[in-house]
Amino acid sequence: MQISKEMTIGQIIRVDQGIIPILLDAGMHCLGCPSAQGESIEEAAMVHGISADELVDKINTFLSAQ
Repeated sequence: MQISKEMTIGQIIRVDQGIIPILLDAGMHCLGCPSAQGESIEEAAMVHGISADELVDKINTFLSAQ
């Protein structure tokens, strides 16, 4: 499965729990926060000042190696 930047944090965590360390390394330490669960990757990346495309690429590379 591939993820997209339109998917929410909650959706991608349900795809594979192994994505959590990637998000934490990107500075997203509020994964358990209810509002974070409903944010899209794109929204969360914007708030944290990182590239959504680079984060999605990193996650999809991880998923393809599974």
